[in-house]
This record gives sequence, structure tokens and C-alpha cells, in this order.
Amino acid sequence: ILEDMTTERAKKGLHKLISLAPTRGRKIVDGKEVAVSAEEITVGDVLRVFPGETIPADGKIISGETTVDQSVMTGESIPIDKGVGDDVFCGTVNQYGSVDLKATAVGTDSSLQKMISLVKSTENQKAPIARAADKAATWFVPAALLIAVLTGVITRDIVRAVTVLVVFCPCALVLATPTAIMAAIGQATKQGVIVKSGEALEKMCKTDVVSFDKTGTLTYGSLEVSDVLAFDDGVNENELLRLCASAELRSEHPIGKAVVKYAREQDLELSEPERFEMMAGKGVRASVNGNEVLCANESYASSVGIEISDAINEKITLLRRSGKAMIVVSRDGKCLGVIALCDVLRENAKDVISHLKTVGVTPVLLTGDNELTANFFAKQVGIEDVNSELLPTDKSEKIIEMQSQGRSVCMLGDGVNDALALKTSDVGVAMGSIGSDIAVDSADIALMSDDISKIIYLKKISSATVKTIKLSITLSLIINILAVILSVLGMLNPTTGALVHNAGSCFVIMIAALLYDRKIK
Repeated sequence: ILEDMTTERAKKGLHKLISLAPTRGRKIVDGKEVAVSAEEITVGDVLRVFPGETIPADGKIISGETTVDQSVMTGESIPIDKGVGDDVFCGTVNQYGSVDLKATAVGTDSSLQKMISLVKSTENQKAPIARAADKAATWFVPAALLIAVLTGVITRDIVRAVTVLVVFCPCALVLATPTAIMAAIGQATKQGVIVKSGEALEKMCKTDVVSFDKTGTLTYGSLEVSDVLAFDDGVNENELLRLCASAELRSEHPIGKAVVKYAREQDLELSEPERFEMMAGKGVRASVNGNEVLCANESYASSVGIEISDAINEKITLLRRSGKAMIVVSRDGKCLGVIALCDVLRENAKDVISHLKTVGVTPVLLTGDNELTANFFAKQVGIEDVNSELLPTDKSEKIIEMQSQGRSVCMLGDGVNDALALKTSDVGVAMGSIGSDIAVDSADIALMSDDISKIIYLKKISSATVKTIKLSITLSLIINILAVILSVLGMLNPTTGALVHNAGSCFVIMIAALLYDRKIK
């Protein structure tokens, strides 16, 4: 009963997830609302969600504003404001406003169902400690039989022999690991951390290297305009930004979109380009208010005859050393200025790196970014071991190299390009919310809140779990050995022996239950 209570409490997060799986939705068909079952919703359907309702599918808001309680998915206690263009998750609760959204993932592909599947998969995977305990338990049976026979032969007392058999059963030893693992996985689920296996939890305790991807992990993975530098006396910063944003209006490139978004945030009036040409890997060319505007990288601008002075080159060099992407803006063949963009560093990244160092863990940066950008961000957070311009196979090879040196490596990443590294590492941790499906599938652990400080929590919960398992195994062995000795000496009979034997099992389960409720920050 105690074991069932402990594992059921540990699975409480899973039961909550399953109960929150929506069964109904409201689809917009020919301008009218139609109530449908969740199974009838398909990708591309327009859904309407009223205040207090559960969002029936993953989607993107196309009209309206609201506040959404995402705690079931991310562990965030504070509801998140959402507007047009924002993503929402299946199973989260719409709190205030009415919104229309376009379904992007439904059924088993939705975030909620994937999370449920990840949690369910933990039950069928054993940690190495569990396998070792099971193996040791197989030796207990013949040992118990032998000692019982010897006791009966030597003492000529069948009661003592039976008592030995009663107390020698290794129930507590076998229960020690699975109950602790389930309790730890249950607690992690409450924190928005999905642990796929007990093995991952045990290995996390031994990790002495944490390898970070940069984009989407140490940073938010979204470009923002950081500098607008005008070099022409007749053009100020606002006019330069307006010209560039107008030329980029039809661009699908992330840099172009970031510039347009920033210009609109500055309430600048943009002009629809009369002509637009996208040049892959180079930039865009557009006609804005009768002027030929070119927004391109430095090398392409120079190749088409745009003169870039030494003063401008000095500015560009400084920006590049700061890890920023740049757009050279020219009008009618004359360079007007430069707009720089950069990824945004996560606020807690530096504190996380600092804490890892204090507990003896070496942080390493593995990124596909160029050397200048990688070094800039690494310096910002305090990482000394920097590896840049890496392909997915290069990341994997770097991890294998560290493992060959006797290091236990944890990899934290989010993208498709991190999948191989996540699989190669001893413990792969994926950013579950923003990470790609293949990255999450390849990882052993998923952070549903995309909070990299959960790495610190993982180290602590894994250490606490291993200590709990070792304590429980030690306690069970001590109780078993003492009980056997007392049984051989005739100080226990089958009834009192049964009580002592079950006391050991109860202690082990209660210790695991305490792990589930332990406060770990």
C-alpha cells in the first residue's frame, strides 16, 4: 500500500496532465462557431477560445489578446500575456480575453500529448543502480536457502530455519531504487522538467561537464536591433531605420523581419516598396519612394560598388567583435549607415555558469556561430572553453573527445543541429518548449519552461536521488543482516521476523516519499 501511495503521488503530475487533455473545441466554419470534439480538429483550423476555457490544440493567435496560464506545460507560476502572432499550447488555460487561433499541432502531435508520452516512457526504463540491485537480489535467494538449511541442520530447529527465510527476502533492497526514481521524476515533473529515464537521473549526478549550444539556449534565439548608425549628414537614425524597414517589408529573412518589427515599435511610418528583390545570402534591393535602396551585408555592398569609408569600417569591426549581425544601408549607390542586430542573452545565463563552476562542473560552449560571435557571448557569461563554427557532427565529435578523457558530459541544446550531440552525450537536455521535435526526442531530459537554471536543479535532484538510493540500500542490507543473525540465534520467530522484514520495506518507501516533497531550488 505504501509503495502504491508513493508511486501514485509521484505520478500525480502525469494524472493532472491527462485530465487536462481537452475533449472539446470551438471551430470557426464559414464565419460561424461550431462545437467539435478535440479529435475532429485538424491543422489549419481556426479555433475560438473564450475566457476560462482550455486551449484544445497548439496554435498561433490570429486575433485578440489574452493571458494564458501555462503552468501545466512550463511550470511558470505567473500567467503569460499573449497577442497576435504568439504561440499557445494545448492544455493551457485561457484566463481573460477571447482569442482566435490557427491550429498548428493537434492530437498526439500537440505539446501536451508529447509531454504525456515522455512522462509515460519513464516507467519502463531502469537506472543502472536498479539493475545492479535486481542482480544482487538474485543471489539472495540461494544464499537465504543455504543459510536456512545450515541453520536448521546445526540447530535442529525448523522454526529458526523458517525465520531465516522470512527475514532474508530482499524486498527492501529491490524497492529502494524504483521508489526513489519515481519520486524524483514526479518532483521534477512539478518543476517543469521531464526526465525520460532513471538512468539519465543517475548519470546527471556524475556529470562534470555541461556543454551549451548558444542560440536558443544561452540566448533567446531571436534577433533584435541593437544599433542604428547613420553616416550621412542628410539622414538621421530614424530615417535610416525607416528606409531599411521599408525595403525589408516583403522579406522573409529573420534579420529583415527583426528590422521591420523594431521600426514599427518605434512608430515609424513605412512605405510599401514599388519593387522588391531578394538576394539569398546577400541582402535585398528595393525601390522606396522612387529611390533605389540596398540593404546588404558588407561584402556584397562592396562588390556592387558601394563605397565604405575607413571610419565606417572601424565601426563595423567594433560591432562584429560584439557578436552582432550587420546591414549596410545605401540609397542610390551611396552608403547611408549601418544597422546592427544581436541575439539576446538570457538574464540568468551568467549566474548559471557561475554556479556550475562553484560545484566543480566545467561549462563548454559548442556552437555553429562564427568565432567572434561565440567568443563575445562566452565572455559575457564566463565560459572559457569555446568551440565555434561547428557542424552537428563536429559537436558530436567534440563530446566524444571529452568522454575519451574520462569526462561525463551533459549537452544542453534546442535545435535540429543539436540532436546528434544530445544523443552522443551522457545526458542530453533539450529546451522542450522552443526546441525542435527531433531535439526533444533525442534528449534524455526536457526543460518545458526553457529555463537553463533548471540544470542546477537537475544536478541537485539527481544527487539527492542517488544519496537516497544508497541510504535505502544500506539500511535494507543492515536490517536484513541483523535480522538473519537474530533469527539464527533464535531471538526472532517467523512472526516477529516478518514484522522486522516489513519494517525495512516501509522505511525504504517512506524515505523515497520524503524525496518527492523535498524542497530543492
